[in-house]
Amino acid sequence: MNNIKTIMSGLKTKDFDFELPVELIAQTPADKRGEDRLLVLDRKTGVYEDKLISSFVDLIDANGVLVVNNSRVRKARVFAISETGGKVEFLFLEEMKDHTWNCMVTKAKKQRIGKKYTFDNDLHGEIVGDKEDGTKYVKFDNEISEDWFLKFGHVPLPPYIKREDSFSDETRYQTVYAKTEGSVAAPTAGLHFTEDMMQKIRAKGVQIVEVTLHVGMGTFMPVRAEGLDDHDMHWERYSVSEETAKVINDARKQGRKIVATGTTSVRTLESASKDGVLQAGLGRTNLFIKPGYKFEIVDQLLTNFHTPESTLLVLVSAFATKQYIFDAYQHAVEERYHFFSYGDAMFLK
Repeated sequence: MNNIKTIMSGLKTKDFDFELPVELIAQTPADKRGEDRLLVLDRKTGVYEDKLISSFVDLIDANGVLVVNNSRVRKARVFAISETGGKVEFLFLEEMKDHTWNCMVTKAKKQRIGKKYTFDNDLHGEIVGDKEDGTKYVKFDNEISEDWFLKFGHVPLPPYIKREDSFSDETRYQTVYAKTEGSVAAPTAGLHFTEDMMQKIRAKGVQIVEVTLHVGMGTFMPVRAEGLDDHDMHWERYSVSEETAKVINDARKQGRKIVATGTTSVRTLESASKDGVLQAGLGRTNLFIKPGYKFEIVDQLLTNFHTPESTLLVLVSAFATKQYIFDAYQHAVEERYHFFSYGDAMFLK
Protein backbone atom coordinates (compact mmCIF):
# COMPACT_ATOMS: atom_id res chain seq x y z
CA MET A 1 0.00 0.00 0.00
CA ASN A 2 1.16 3.54 -0.71
CA ASN A 3 0.39 6.07 1.97
CA ILE A 4 0.51 9.84 1.54
CA LYS A 5 -1.04 11.34 4.66
CA THR A 6 0.07 14.92 4.98
CA ILE A 7 -1.46 18.00 6.50
CA MET A 8 -1.08 21.61 5.43
CA SER A 9 0.60 23.53 8.19
CA GLY A 10 1.93 26.83 6.86
CA LEU A 11 4.89 26.44 9.22
CA LYS A 12 8.37 27.63 8.33
CA THR A 13 11.43 25.43 8.58
CA LYS A 14 13.20 28.12 10.61
CA ASP A 15 10.48 27.77 13.26
CA PHE A 16 12.17 24.51 14.25
CA ASP A 17 15.70 25.80 14.70
CA PHE A 18 17.43 25.92 18.07
CA GLU A 19 20.91 26.57 19.44
CA LEU A 20 22.83 23.40 20.21
CA PRO A 21 26.41 23.48 21.54
CA VAL A 22 28.47 21.21 19.31
CA GLU A 23 29.97 19.42 22.31
CA LEU A 24 26.52 18.01 23.16
CA ILE A 25 26.40 16.02 19.92
CA ALA A 26 27.30 12.51 21.05
CA GLN A 27 30.26 11.13 19.10
CA THR A 28 30.30 7.76 20.84
CA PRO A 29 27.72 5.67 22.70
CA ALA A 30 27.61 5.41 26.47
CA ASP A 31 30.29 3.18 27.98
CA LYS A 32 27.64 0.55 28.52
CA ARG A 33 24.35 0.09 26.67
CA GLY A 34 21.39 1.14 28.80
CA GLU A 35 23.22 3.77 30.86
CA ASP A 36 21.87 6.87 29.10
CA ARG A 37 19.74 9.57 30.64
CA LEU A 38 16.01 9.90 30.03
CA LEU A 39 13.97 13.10 29.98
CA VAL A 40 10.32 12.27 30.67
CA LEU A 41 7.80 14.74 29.23
CA ASP A 42 4.08 14.73 29.91
CA ARG A 43 2.78 15.74 26.49
CA LYS A 44 -0.52 16.95 27.91
CA THR A 45 0.86 19.27 30.62
CA GLY A 46 4.40 20.04 29.48
CA VAL A 47 5.85 18.91 32.83
CA TYR A 48 9.21 17.18 32.46
CA GLU A 49 11.41 15.15 34.77
CA ASP A 50 15.02 13.94 34.69
CA LYS A 51 15.48 10.18 34.96
CA LEU A 52 17.64 7.35 33.61
CA ILE A 53 16.74 5.08 30.69
CA SER A 54 16.66 2.14 33.13
CA SER A 55 13.55 3.71 34.70
CA PHE A 56 11.63 3.22 31.43
CA VAL A 57 10.69 -0.25 32.67
CA ASP A 58 8.77 1.38 35.54
CA LEU A 59 7.23 4.11 33.39
CA ILE A 60 5.54 1.93 30.78
CA ASP A 61 2.06 0.68 31.66
CA ALA A 62 1.92 -3.01 32.61
CA ASN A 63 -0.88 -3.69 30.12
CA GLY A 64 0.65 -1.61 27.33
CA VAL A 65 2.09 -2.62 23.97
CA LEU A 66 5.65 -1.66 23.06
CA VAL A 67 6.37 -1.44 19.33
CA VAL A 68 9.94 -1.76 18.06
CA ASN A 69 11.45 -1.47 14.57
CA ASN A 70 13.47 -4.61 13.88
CA SER A 71 15.29 -3.26 10.82
CA ARG A 72 19.00 -4.04 10.83
CA VAL A 73 21.65 -1.55 9.70
CA ARG A 74 23.56 -2.75 6.66
CA LYS A 75 27.29 -1.95 6.43
CA ALA A 76 26.26 0.02 3.39
CA ARG A 77 29.12 2.53 3.16
CA VAL A 78 31.60 1.15 0.60
CA PHE A 79 34.58 2.58 -1.27
CA ALA A 80 35.53 2.00 -4.90
CA ILE A 81 38.16 3.13 -7.40
CA SER A 82 36.86 4.95 -10.48
CA GLU A 83 38.16 4.32 -13.98
CA THR A 84 40.17 7.54 -13.65
CA GLY A 85 41.84 6.29 -10.45
CA GLY A 86 39.93 8.34 -7.87
CA LYS A 87 38.56 6.95 -4.60
CA VAL A 88 34.76 7.25 -4.49
CA GLU A 89 32.40 6.53 -1.61
CA PHE A 90 29.07 4.78 -2.21
CA LEU A 91 26.16 4.47 0.21
CA PHE A 92 23.97 1.57 -0.91
CA LEU A 93 20.37 2.61 -0.30
CA GLU A 94 18.12 0.05 -1.94
CA GLU A 95 18.43 -2.96 -4.22
CA MET A 96 16.39 -2.67 -7.40
CA LYS A 97 16.49 -5.47 -10.00
CA ASP A 98 19.06 -6.95 -12.42
CA HIS A 99 21.98 -6.40 -9.99
CA THR A 100 21.18 -2.67 -9.83
CA TRP A 101 21.26 -0.55 -6.67
CA ASN A 102 20.18 2.97 -5.84
CA CYS A 103 23.21 4.66 -4.23
CA MET A 104 24.36 7.97 -2.83
CA VAL A 105 27.77 8.77 -4.33
CA THR A 106 30.33 11.36 -3.22
CA LYS A 107 30.98 14.25 -5.62
CA ALA A 108 27.79 13.20 -7.37
CA LYS A 109 28.02 15.71 -10.25
CA LYS A 110 31.29 14.13 -11.37
CA GLN A 111 29.87 10.63 -11.30
CA ARG A 112 28.10 10.54 -14.64
CA ILE A 113 26.15 7.87 -16.48
CA GLY A 114 28.55 5.41 -18.08
CA LYS A 115 31.32 5.88 -15.51
CA LYS A 116 32.72 2.59 -14.17
CA TYR A 117 34.13 1.58 -10.80
CA THR A 118 36.01 -1.32 -9.24
CA PHE A 119 35.03 -2.50 -5.77
CA ASP A 120 36.61 -4.99 -3.39
CA ASN A 121 36.59 -8.66 -4.38
CA ASP A 122 36.84 -7.69 -8.08
CA LEU A 123 33.26 -6.41 -8.20
CA HIS A 124 32.56 -3.92 -11.00
CA GLY A 125 29.80 -1.35 -11.25
CA GLU A 126 28.62 1.25 -13.75
CA ILE A 127 26.34 4.24 -13.29
CA VAL A 128 23.31 3.65 -15.50
CA GLY A 129 20.90 6.34 -14.32
CA ASP A 130 20.26 9.47 -12.27
CA LYS A 131 17.42 10.25 -9.86
CA GLU A 132 16.01 13.70 -9.23
CA ASP A 133 17.16 13.52 -5.61
CA GLY A 134 20.80 13.31 -6.73
CA THR A 135 21.27 9.60 -6.11
CA LYS A 136 22.45 7.19 -8.80
CA TYR A 137 21.44 3.85 -10.23
CA VAL A 138 24.49 1.59 -10.29
CA LYS A 139 24.47 -1.73 -12.16
CA PHE A 140 26.90 -4.43 -10.99
CA ASP A 141 28.33 -7.42 -12.83
CA ASN A 142 27.32 -9.78 -10.02
CA GLU A 143 24.76 -10.09 -7.27
CA ILE A 144 25.91 -8.49 -4.00
CA SER A 145 25.45 -10.61 -0.89
CA GLU A 146 25.08 -9.52 2.73
CA ASP A 147 28.37 -11.34 3.40
CA TRP A 148 30.06 -8.98 0.94
CA PHE A 149 28.76 -5.95 2.85
CA LEU A 150 29.86 -7.48 6.14
CA LYS A 151 33.37 -8.08 4.81
CA PHE A 152 34.00 -4.91 2.79
CA GLY A 153 31.47 -2.33 4.02
CA HIS A 154 31.60 0.25 6.80
CA VAL A 155 28.94 1.19 9.35
CA PRO A 156 27.15 4.23 7.86
CA LEU A 157 27.44 6.57 10.83
CA PRO A 158 25.56 9.87 10.46
CA PRO A 159 27.53 12.86 9.13
CA TYR A 160 27.38 14.67 12.49
CA ILE A 161 29.54 11.91 14.03
CA LYS A 162 32.97 13.27 13.13
CA ARG A 163 35.02 10.09 13.19
CA GLU A 164 35.50 6.92 11.23
CA ASP A 165 33.45 3.89 12.20
CA SER A 166 35.09 1.40 14.55
CA PHE A 167 34.62 -2.28 15.34
CA SER A 168 32.42 -1.44 18.34
CA ASP A 169 29.96 0.42 16.08
CA GLU A 170 29.09 -2.90 14.43
CA THR A 171 27.21 -3.85 17.60
CA ARG A 172 26.49 -0.50 19.30
CA TYR A 173 24.91 1.04 16.17
CA GLN A 174 22.49 -1.89 16.08
CA THR A 175 19.52 -2.65 18.31
CA VAL A 176 19.58 -5.90 20.31
CA TYR A 177 16.48 -7.05 18.40
CA ALA A 178 17.65 -6.13 14.87
CA LYS A 179 16.75 -8.83 12.34
CA THR A 180 16.18 -7.70 8.76
CA GLU A 181 19.00 -5.91 6.87
CA GLY A 182 18.01 -2.86 4.92
CA SER A 183 18.59 0.37 6.86
CA VAL A 184 21.35 2.90 6.20
CA ALA A 185 20.85 4.40 9.68
CA ALA A 186 19.82 2.87 12.97
CA PRO A 187 16.35 3.33 14.47
CA THR A 188 18.23 4.99 17.29
CA ALA A 189 15.65 5.09 20.10
CA GLY A 190 15.98 1.32 20.25
CA LEU A 191 19.72 1.50 20.85
CA HIS A 192 19.00 2.16 24.54
CA PHE A 193 17.41 -1.23 25.17
CA THR A 194 19.43 -4.10 26.62
CA GLU A 195 18.36 -7.74 26.61
CA ASP A 196 17.81 -7.41 30.36
CA MET A 197 15.53 -4.39 29.92
CA MET A 198 13.49 -6.22 27.29
CA GLN A 199 13.07 -9.20 29.62
CA LYS A 200 11.97 -6.95 32.50
CA ILE A 201 9.45 -5.19 30.25
CA ARG A 202 7.98 -8.54 29.19
CA ALA A 203 7.98 -9.79 32.79
CA LYS A 204 5.90 -6.75 33.73
CA GLY A 205 3.20 -7.93 31.34
CA VAL A 206 3.90 -5.56 28.45
CA GLN A 207 3.47 -7.09 25.00
CA ILE A 208 6.38 -6.34 22.66
CA VAL A 209 5.63 -6.45 18.92
CA GLU A 210 7.80 -5.72 15.90
CA VAL A 211 7.40 -3.73 12.70
CA THR A 212 9.98 -3.17 9.99
CA LEU A 213 10.82 0.15 8.40
CA HIS A 214 14.12 0.39 6.54
CA VAL A 215 15.59 3.81 7.29
CA GLY A 216 16.62 5.52 4.06
CA MET A 217 18.65 8.49 2.90
CA GLY A 218 16.08 10.96 4.20
CA THR A 219 17.52 10.57 7.69
CA PHE A 220 20.64 12.41 6.46
CA MET A 221 18.80 15.06 4.44
CA PRO A 222 18.01 18.47 5.96
CA VAL A 223 14.79 20.29 5.17
CA ARG A 224 15.91 22.74 2.49
CA ALA A 225 12.52 24.24 1.70
CA GLU A 226 11.60 27.51 3.39
CA GLY A 227 8.15 26.19 4.24
CA LEU A 228 7.48 22.71 5.61
CA ASP A 229 4.66 22.21 3.13
CA ASP A 230 7.18 22.47 0.29
CA HIS A 231 9.47 19.73 1.60
CA ASP A 232 9.51 16.51 -0.44
CA MET A 233 9.52 13.70 2.08
CA HIS A 234 11.56 10.61 1.21
CA TRP A 235 9.93 7.23 0.60
CA GLU A 236 10.70 4.27 2.86
CA ARG A 237 9.56 0.65 2.78
CA TYR A 238 7.80 -0.90 5.76
CA SER A 239 6.00 -4.08 6.76
CA VAL A 240 3.48 -4.94 9.47
CA SER A 241 2.78 -8.58 10.30
CA GLU A 242 -0.69 -10.03 10.88
CA GLU A 243 0.32 -10.79 14.47
CA THR A 244 1.46 -7.21 15.17
CA ALA A 245 -1.70 -5.76 13.64
CA LYS A 246 -3.92 -8.06 15.72
CA VAL A 247 -2.12 -7.30 19.01
CA ILE A 248 -2.28 -3.55 18.44
CA ASN A 249 -5.90 -3.49 17.22
CA ASP A 250 -7.02 -5.65 20.17
CA ALA A 251 -5.13 -3.40 22.60
CA ARG A 252 -6.73 -0.29 21.17
CA LYS A 253 -10.20 -1.78 21.54
CA GLN A 254 -9.35 -2.50 25.18
CA GLY A 255 -8.05 1.04 25.79
CA ARG A 256 -4.45 -0.06 26.36
CA LYS A 257 -1.61 2.28 25.46
CA ILE A 258 0.48 1.82 22.31
CA VAL A 259 4.09 2.89 22.92
CA ALA A 260 6.25 3.47 19.85
CA THR A 261 10.01 3.07 20.02
CA GLY A 262 11.36 5.82 17.78
CA THR A 263 9.98 7.95 14.99
CA THR A 264 10.36 5.10 12.50
CA SER A 265 7.87 3.00 14.47
CA VAL A 266 5.53 6.01 14.61
CA ARG A 267 5.67 6.53 10.85
CA THR A 268 5.09 2.83 10.21
CA LEU A 269 2.08 2.59 12.52
CA GLU A 270 0.48 5.82 11.34
CA SER A 271 1.14 5.04 7.67
CA ALA A 272 -0.40 1.58 7.95
CA SER A 273 -3.47 2.87 9.78
CA LYS A 274 -6.85 3.16 8.10
CA ASP A 275 -9.51 4.88 10.16
CA GLY A 276 -7.69 3.95 13.35
CA VAL A 277 -7.27 0.28 12.45
CA LEU A 278 -3.76 -1.01 11.79
CA GLN A 279 -3.48 -2.84 8.47
CA ALA A 280 -1.05 -5.74 8.03
CA GLY A 281 1.07 -5.91 4.89
CA LEU A 282 3.91 -4.33 2.95
CA GLY A 283 3.94 -0.67 2.02
CA ARG A 284 5.86 2.46 1.13
CA THR A 285 5.41 5.73 2.96
CA ASN A 286 6.42 9.35 2.59
CA LEU A 287 4.31 10.43 5.54
CA PHE A 288 5.45 13.81 6.92
CA ILE A 289 3.90 14.30 10.36
CA LYS A 290 3.56 17.98 11.21
CA PRO A 291 1.75 19.96 13.91
CA GLY A 292 -1.97 19.53 13.38
CA TYR A 293 -1.67 15.85 12.51
CA LYS A 294 -4.16 13.58 14.32
CA PHE A 295 -2.43 10.46 15.60
CA GLU A 296 -4.51 7.33 15.06
CA ILE A 297 -2.43 4.59 16.68
CA VAL A 298 0.40 5.90 18.87
CA ASP A 299 -0.21 7.01 22.48
CA GLN A 300 3.34 7.35 23.82
CA LEU A 301 6.79 7.68 22.26
CA LEU A 302 10.35 6.85 23.28
CA THR A 303 12.70 8.89 21.10
CA ASN A 304 16.13 10.49 20.97
CA PHE A 305 16.86 14.24 20.74
CA HIS A 306 16.71 15.38 17.13
CA THR A 307 18.60 17.79 14.90
CA PRO A 308 17.43 21.38 14.38
CA GLU A 309 15.13 21.97 11.41
CA SER A 310 14.65 18.22 10.86
CA THR A 311 11.49 16.30 9.95
CA LEU A 312 11.99 14.26 13.13
CA LEU A 313 11.92 17.36 15.34
CA VAL A 314 8.75 18.42 13.51
CA LEU A 315 7.21 14.99 14.20
CA VAL A 316 7.81 15.10 17.95
CA SER A 317 6.53 18.70 17.99
CA ALA A 318 3.31 17.40 16.44
CA PHE A 319 3.11 14.70 19.12
CA ALA A 320 3.73 16.85 22.19
CA THR A 321 3.27 20.42 20.87
CA LYS A 322 6.13 22.57 19.68
CA GLN A 323 6.17 24.68 22.85
CA TYR A 324 6.48 21.70 25.19
CA ILE A 325 9.19 20.10 23.03
CA PHE A 326 11.24 23.28 22.79
CA ASP A 327 10.92 23.93 26.53
CA ALA A 328 12.14 20.38 27.19
CA TYR A 329 14.97 20.74 24.66
CA GLN A 330 16.10 23.95 26.32
CA HIS A 331 16.20 22.11 29.64
CA ALA A 332 18.14 19.27 28.01
CA VAL A 333 20.74 21.72 26.69
CA GLU A 334 21.08 23.40 30.10
CA GLU A 335 21.44 20.01 31.81
CA ARG A 336 24.02 18.84 29.26
CA TYR A 337 22.08 15.94 27.82
CA HIS A 338 23.71 14.26 24.82
CA PHE A 339 21.96 14.66 21.47
CA PHE A 340 21.27 12.62 18.32
CA SER A 341 21.97 8.99 17.43
CA TYR A 342 24.32 8.02 20.27
CA GLY A 343 22.77 10.46 22.72
CA ASP A 344 20.20 10.36 25.51
CA ALA A 345 16.47 9.72 25.21
CA MET A 346 13.07 11.30 25.80
CA PHE A 347 9.85 9.57 26.80
CA LEU A 348 6.77 11.47 25.65
CA LYS A 349 3.91 10.08 27.72
